[in-house]
Amino acid sequence: MPTHRKLAPASPWTEVTATKKDWLGADPRLLTSMFTQTLLIRTFEEYVLDLAGQGLVHGPAHSSIGQEGGAVGSVLPLTGADFVGGSHRGHHQFLAKALGYVAPGGIDLRRPVDEGVRTVLQRSLAEICGLARGFCRGRGGSMHLQWREAGAMGTNAIVGGGVPQAAGFAWSARQAGTDAVSVSYFGDGAVNIGSVLETMNLAAAWKLPVCFFIENNKYAVSTHVDEATAEPRLSARGLGFNIPSWRVDGMDPLSVYLAMSEAVDHMRAGHGPTIVEAEVYRYFHQNGPFPGSAFGYRTKDEEKEWRARDPLALVSRQLVENGVLSADEIEECTARAKAVMAAIGDELLEPDPDGKPGTRRIRPSEWPDPSFRDIGVRGDLSEFEGVRLAGTGTGNDGFQGRLEQRKFIDVVAEVMSRRMAEDSSVVVMGEDVHRLKGGTNGATKGLAEAHPDRVLGTPISENAFAGLAGGIALDGRYKPVVEFMYADFMWVAADQIFNQIGKARHMFGGDGQGTGVPLVLRSKVAMGTGYGSQHSMDPAGILATAPGWRIVAPSTPFDYVGLMNSALTCKDPVVVLEHTDLYGSVGPGPVDDFDYCLPVGRAAVRRSGSRLTVVTYLAMTNYVLEAVEQLGLDAEVIDLRWLDRASLDWDTLGESIRKTNNVLIAEQGPIGTSYGGWLSDEIQRRYFDWLDQPVERVQAGESSPSISKVLERAAIARTEEVVAALQRVTGN
Repeated sequence: MPTHRKLAPASPWTEVTATKKDWLGADPRLLTSMFTQTLLIRTFEEYVLDLAGQGLVHGPAHSSIGQEGGAVGSVLPLTGADFVGGSHRGHHQFLAKALGYVAPGGIDLRRPVDEGVRTVLQRSLAEICGLARGFCRGRGGSMHLQWREAGAMGTNAIVGGGVPQAAGFAWSARQAGTDAVSVSYFGDGAVNIGSVLETMNLAAAWKLPVCFFIENNKYAVSTHVDEATAEPRLSARGLGFNIPSWRVDGMDPLSVYLAMSEAVDHMRAGHGPTIVEAEVYRYFHQNGPFPGSAFGYRTKDEEKEWRARDPLALVSRQLVENGVLSADEIEECTARAKAVMAAIGDELLEPDPDGKPGTRRIRPSEWPDPSFRDIGVRGDLSEFEGVRLAGTGTGNDGFQGRLEQRKFIDVVAEVMSRRMAEDSSVVVMGEDVHRLKGGTNGATKGLAEAHPDRVLGTPISENAFAGLAGGIALDGRYKPVVEFMYADFMWVAADQIFNQIGKARHMFGGDGQGTGVPLVLRSKVAMGTGYGSQHSMDPAGILATAPGWRIVAPSTPFDYVGLMNSALTCKDPVVVLEHTDLYGSVGPGPVDDFDYCLPVGRAAVRRSGSRLTVVTYLAMTNYVLEAVEQLGLDAEVIDLRWLDRASLDWDTLGESIRKTNNVLIAEQGPIGTSYGGWLSDEIQRRYFDWLDQPVERVQAGESSPSISKVLERAAIARTEEVVAALQRVTGN
């Protein structure tokens, strides 16, 4: 018979409950702050639901009524230097942090409301209504509230989507030598999402000061937590990651405060992440002013039982029993809170001249100007003022060093070595970047030895570490350089790449100070290496359709250095595409000058000609040049270098097209995700009158590359396919 030995988790799992003695011994100022914050948030939320009922909130109104105790109790132990990130149901989380920031000594509603408090309420309501004076200029609405100054780093409409970023805020705080902590709020639905669990593991492995605050309100829309998980005590997740965890009644703000205070002390002491699970209850449906029972998934008896535990009523009762406030003062505070919200509403609303008597509308002057629509999708590149540029023409003007024949992969490592030595804000992360003498291809050679605290080998968790890098970029003190071993892995981290990092700047307002997202994502295209369908894609065609990202595609050692420096200078997120065909290639590259940039939006004319314009990028550039020389054609070859919509060099393209009246776009990847597909459409729209025939294209077939050497070659384009296309276009 085998022997059995019971195992115990390495970290504690604790339930915290405030006693009568705790209430009696609590600082009156703490209890007053608890009451006033809860009251203001409740009154605010009731006003929002009233507006939603009148049709004045465009989009969702995810009420937090009933859940305020968890947010207020958890934010009170924090300081203005700490970070919070919220969920799609995040009004209470955002308001608790913002109110604590403008009134760190507490709010006394027995007196006129402080202007700072009033402004927070006004701008929050304006944002939820989509108005120009909102925190995000009306772009964020109910689900995307951000005020960086207050450490409120953004609520998030993607369930669990903001959790990895919270780990990035925590990493930045620790790296900067502060004791600030980060709190990520999410619900019972998010607990089962991969990015959340990935981030818990990464935060535990790196001992990051981040609290995973679970608002367990029992329902993910209408699905009960008991249906979704076999362990409905969600703080149990911490045991699997060696994270100390607390479980608490979220309807009791003092219990939450006590548990959170212990968690914050643990994190500030440098002991790593924590989990706090607060059992709360939203009184209304997922969205809007009706209870869940109206939709049949909850009973009225259940709702009544939870309402009897109301956090605002509990704190009010304790204040009276402790002799801190009288019942009359409670009423006075409540009336003042409602009056403030009514006055704010009067500023934003007016009688509707076309509606029924008594109906109101948003004041037309409050709406954003429609011309603001695209502002902030990317920055204005003002960060490049005074930067030394080289290669502004076809030569290397502005370059101050020696050029020699250099191996492509060597300059990849050397430019990053130079930047990390000169700029202590650059941090590199990815799988195996700190091992194997420079990662799987040698791109990070020597970096870990020289900068061990800034070269971070990650778990195989692309969602988590990409999102963590996004948080670092949003914080703004450091510049993350993320390596994805293969471009295909971008789709493992698609939420962070497209929904989070790419949209953040625009979504949160776009044009203010400190709104950049300075992040570089390096990844390689591995067509022709035999790695098959899931390790070979060219992502340019899909990335070019995603707002927010800039895309660079270097084809020479000289260009790689300048483009990487430009990517690191840029305040926008930049994808740097590399190609395995180029890693072993040799070409002119710097020996002693690694500090120049190549201008954003400037293509390179690799060969002049007058009969045909061939547009290409990345490794395909060399195949195009080879094909043109083989046929002896009078063709102009343009290496785009910058591929995103905002950075395309239309001046160089237009000048060439007006000269040749004929265009061929050559790319390596399959037709389905073709970069040339949208580019040819745009060229034909812009230059139709100068074209003698439709834009022609070279690309591979529909299939992804296969493992078979023969089938892989059939699935990609190289010199032979370009030769055939050139012959077809020119008739040679």
